[in-house]
Amino acid sequence: MILSARLSVAYGKIPNLHLRLLDAKNTSTELNSHLNILKGEKVKNMRDKWWQDAVIYQVYPKSFNDTTGSGYGDITGIIEKLPYLEKLGVDGLWLSPVYLSPQVDNGYDITDYRVIDTMFGSNEDMYRLIEAAHDKNIKIIMDFVANHTSDQCVWFQESRKGTDNFFSDFYIWQDAKPDGSEPNNWGSSFGGSAWTWDEKREQYYLHYYAAEQPDLNWENPHVRAYIYDMMRFWKQKGVDGWRMDVITSISKDQDFPDNARDLTTTNQQNGPRMHEFIHEMNQEILTPLDMMTVGESPAAKSWDAWELVSPEREELDMIFTFEHMHIDRKAGDVNGRWALQDRDLVKLKDILSNWQLELRDKGWNALYFENHDRARVISRWGNDTTYRYECATAFATILHGLQGTPFIYQGEEIGMTNPEFELGEYVDIELKGNYQHFVVEQQTMTQADFLAAVHKISRDNARTPMQWDDSENAGFTNGTPWFKVNPNYPDINVAKDLKAEKSVFKYYQELIRLRKTEDILKTGTYKLLLPEDEAIFAYLRQNGSKTWLVLANLSENMIKLEELMPLPDVKATVIANYCDRTNLSETLRAYEAVIVEI
Repeated sequence: MILSARLSVAYGKIPNLHLRLLDAKNTSTELNSHLNILKGEKVKNMRDKWWQDAVIYQVYPKSFNDTTGSGYGDITGIIEKLPYLEKLGVDGLWLSPVYLSPQVDNGYDITDYRVIDTMFGSNEDMYRLIEAAHDKNIKIIMDFVANHTSDQCVWFQESRKGTDNFFSDFYIWQDAKPDGSEPNNWGSSFGGSAWTWDEKREQYYLHYYAAEQPDLNWENPHVRAYIYDMMRFWKQKGVDGWRMDVITSISKDQDFPDNARDLTTTNQQNGPRMHEFIHEMNQEILTPLDMMTVGESPAAKSWDAWELVSPEREELDMIFTFEHMHIDRKAGDVNGRWALQDRDLVKLKDILSNWQLELRDKGWNALYFENHDRARVISRWGNDTTYRYECATAFATILHGLQGTPFIYQGEEIGMTNPEFELGEYVDIELKGNYQHFVVEQQTMTQADFLAAVHKISRDNARTPMQWDDSENAGFTNGTPWFKVNPNYPDINVAKDLKAEKSVFKYYQELIRLRKTEDILKTGTYKLLLPEDEAIFAYLRQNGSKTWLVLANLSENMIKLEELMPLPDVKATVIANYCDRTNLSETLRAYEAVIVEI
């Protein structure tokens, strides 16, 4: 009923929505004119690279700031907090999806790409946010989900009617096997088969994620035209760039071969036409409209990332690798990402170093530890109680000292932590689907083991409401929050952190200031030190005659650095999370981090 109401309101605001969606050549004269002007003004390979000097902040709108009492964050709430974000010093906001959606996967199941869901406000609110952010020199990056839509999208509703209408091939349909079973053994990332039978069309459709998220057929040029037209629409409204959800999944092997193991997802990345499709998008939209891109690329490795981000290939600007986020995963385990082990710091250093070296002069890194799909790093790999401030600032120091564009996830800048809820208190569809698959059906995990993994890595860990102050519901809403607030909000919140002597926010402020004023962070070379040490992450950045040592003790042990390496002379302390640090001869304390000029 709630979705129906939202759909009715949204459709009522846009005349002839159904006809607009059914018009294969719907690109307005105004948008075409805008595109042609921009094509004429831009010179190939002369795009603005503002993002190389930027720090970008991800807002998860549903959990950021509610101004209406609905229990859901809204766009007006983001506008209200722009002074806070300006104070932090960020240059861009990446917004998780705010489009019309049934919210099966928290907005990553889109019904209409051009309509803001009434849960978040209106299109006019979005236009106001873009303008208000630009007034503060903050760019807006929208989330772009082009691999799939909601099953409530008009495209899919038309497609499932039969094989002879315009939208028939907008999605990936296959006949059943003679015995009525699925076309192949591909698995969904949310558990179970990637195929669902549709009684109306009497065929199976493909969905790499939830059954309510059918995958688009990028082999169909009309699909691509519709997607590009949507991108032109938002560019005209002032959007500066795109975060591209699972963009490397858009090409499928049209032979649909079985995977080596049933219900696995090894087929989902880097299909045969993936690079071709992304290059076409670049030439149609990204280069002529000068739009920044960061793509989600789960399977990318340091040695092949250049194929996506090399300027000469004209595809994307940056990609999010998953590789470094798997250092606590048991490789090859049947329970997938839920099979955990202790973090491997040596492996983390090796992976991040390889990305620094392999992309040097070939592309640009996107730097992150947290986002809407990743748990709080200090809870996952550190100590989020005794050494919460030290841990939060140590991981930040390591990340922001690297070459690339740092991404901060909401709450990371105040050291927010994972909650430890009971299993029934979580809401994420991925968690529920994988619980059903691994615990109930396959019985390869116990409920206790699954819950322990949930407490470490579940996506819901990052989705609890933003903790603004110690008032009811952490100042997020004066209604009933859509998702439970972390109970530690009276101790961990923005208001308290801003007043604290040891303020995570203020440390992030200084890291961002350094990013904007010190060219060594943008152009300096990189060299890893102590690669085999299991506690120390140390590396050098060098630019001309200037050399910085970036150093963090990512353990609770007291460590004498002089026993591990020759101590260089310290010319100046650039930043330190223990305020009394003046040289390197004293013992490194738990989660101590420092950048020094040597």
